[in-house]
Amino acid sequence: MTATSETITEALKSVKGPDGKDIVSSGKLSGVVVTGGKVFCSLTVDAAEAQAWESVRKQAEDTIKKVPGVASVLIALTAEKKPGTASAPPQQRAAAGPGGKILGVPGVGAIIAVASGKGGVGKSTTAVNIALGLQSLGLKVGVLDADIYGPSMPRLLALKGKPELIGGRTLRPMEAFGLKVMSIGFLVDEDTPMIWRGPMVQSAITQMLREVDWAPLDVIVVDMPPGTGDAQLTLAQQVPLAGAVIVSTPQDLALIDARRGIAMFRRVDVPVLGLIENMSYFLCPHCGERSDIFSHGGARKEADRWSVQFLGEVPLELKIRETSDAGLPIVATEPDSSHAKIYKDIAARVRAALETSSGKRAAPKIVIES
Repeated sequence: MTATSETITEALKSVKGPDGKDIVSSGKLSGVVVTGGKVFCSLTVDAAEAQAWESVRKQAEDTIKKVPGVASVLIALTAEKKPGTASAPPQQRAAAGPGGKILGVPGVGAIIAVASGKGGVGKSTTAVNIALGLQSLGLKVGVLDADIYGPSMPRLLALKGKPELIGGRTLRPMEAFGLKVMSIGFLVDEDTPMIWRGPMVQSAITQMLREVDWAPLDVIVVDMPPGTGDAQLTLAQQVPLAGAVIVSTPQDLALIDARRGIAMFRRVDVPVLGLIENMSYFLCPHCGERSDIFSHGGARKEADRWSVQFLGEVPLELKIRETSDAGLPIVATEPDSSHAKIYKDIAARVRAALETSSGKRAAPKIVIES
């Protein structure tokens, strides 16, 4: 039997909220999507009532799992602040501990974000090779694919299948080349669009951080979506980011957006560990002639301008593209190559920058109006 959005909605009429009304007729349930036996939906509640609704979310998950044809479930609990109401006090903010300090992920030493101001600059390829570079330094490393709308890790690491559920609530991350990996791409088909509002994105990222068996790890590398929106703010609010690495190509158009990324992380008190110039130059494989297709040196100048570390130049190289598309990242499969050495050198600089970053900070007071 095949599960449908109609059968899921009908089953959820038996689940009642704290107000005594079922979650369907009360209008709390929305965005029911069923693809290949995988169910996604959200519960939208007032922020002040979020804690009371968490048990309802769990009950809804258990109810959906009993529907024939269901293979997995992800329910996002999205809390919206009503206009004119005060922000939740510190003790009610998710993941905030005594004194407003953001609580880390148990068993994880540090979390870093690899970000870009715009798409198409090779951020995901850079993120996975930095993660493998950190691993080559003897660290235990995980990768969180936080790009809900365009997850790349399943393809970059040739991972298929879905994470195993352990203990009824926690997901066991997938593994490739010694990395622990979590991505929304494991839970949806590659061609399925994620038509989600901001609060749903925030909830999904939070669940992938806090309901996954990451430990023990020295570092999680978070592959961020491009831009400066919900995902970046969620990470800044929910976990003590030890720092951010910004990836850009050399031309002015990309650097404008990279500036926004640097400014955004600084505004929420996340240290910028450095800037990488990707697709920095091209060497012809036949004649050896160098071409600066996207200009050259712009990221280094931008790093100097913002007084952040310049982490290195990565060339526009056919081999890097081929290994990435094949799910065989170059640092893992050709560790002695000159291109792998570039990523390893960058990873060493990132690690050194991490050692000078405490990663201890108070939760930024960010209010997102719905």
